[in-house]
Amino acid sequence: MIRHIAFALLAGALLPLPAHAQSRGTYEVYGVEEDDLLKMRAGAGTGFKVIVGLPNGTVVRVSACERTGPTVWCAVALDRARGLKGYVSGAYIREVQGSGS
Repeated sequence: MIRHIAFALLAGALLPLPAHAQSRGTYEVYGVEEDDLLKMRAGAGTGFKVIVGLPNGTVVRVSACERTGPTVWCAVALDRARGLKGYVSGAYIREVQGSGS
């Protein structure tokens, strides 16, 4: 049983990150429902405290991404307030085209 669990965890860790969340650079929030916000959290997972909500179009700087279970979480800082840092789901950010990052 333990061996199966360890294998499943190892296999999940080896899955490639989505292309849109692999590189560092400038990204923007997208795909969030109009009446909702993307939650920036204190850690990589839904169990962490929400720091702030980000609307579509918010520009963030991605420093790294990691997979936690089925979700890719990216460490980000707000572009206009780089002291504000946290984690967001990689499913709701996309690289800003022409940013030169």
